[in-house]
Amino acid sequence: MGIGPGGAGDRTRRAEEAIAQSQVVIGYTRYMRLIEDLTPGKETISTGMTQEIGRCRIALQRALAGATVALVSSGDPGVYGMAGLALELSMDCDPKPAVEIVPGVTAAHAAAARMGAPLMLDYAVISLSDLLVPWDMIVRRLEAVAGADLVTALYNPRSKNRVHQLEEAVSIFRRYRASETPAGIGTALGTEQESIVIADLGNILSYPVDMRSVVLIGNSSSKLMNNWFLTPRGYSL
Repeated sequence: MGIGPGGAGDRTRRAEEAIAQSQVVIGYTRYMRLIEDLTPGKETISTGMTQEIGRCRIALQRALAGATVALVSSGDPGVYGMAGLALELSMDCDPKPAVEIVPGVTAAHAAAARMGAPLMLDYAVISLSDLLVPWDMIVRRLEAVAGADLVTALYNPRSKNRVHQLEEAVSIFRRYRASETPAGIGTALGTEQESIVIADLGNILSYPVDMRSVVLIGNSSSKLMNNWFLTPRGYSL
């Protein structure tokens, strides 16, 4: 299930109800801290980064034992979340557990709303993390969407151990788009640490970016209007 990008204001009622109906709540440590107000009296299980398979297996085991379990993802569970992995692992279970996927507000959509309306037309979403996808494949995807003039949301843009990927991605987009193309960074969305930057492709690398950030890059029709980042849909005005 998805708890949104961070703050309580971006949770859906359906997500909060699902947690309320659960006996066991499982998730990544940081995400579990974001929903502590929803979990008093419940059994909670948290694990660290890169332990996604273990979390899913624990959730499935507890569900097969008869518990109602909430397996938590930030944003939407089907967008770089736990839904796909949980479904894959559930295929090995006998009997198969009942699974409900509860959607949530994605980081890309939350960032877009804070910045204006940059995703009004066709757009792509690409993760710059090469932990599960080879970097050469990510580069091919970046080249394709940059050449296709798609507005693009970049997830996992930078971490302590991955510092060159965002620079390469921006370099690819600059081969296809003007330096003045609007771009933005949303970090720690919905939390007290939230930061929103609206800049352009030429200087976007001048601003802090980390694993809690999502970077939005406009297309050739995107524009800045009264400090709003906007991609027109094409209406005749």
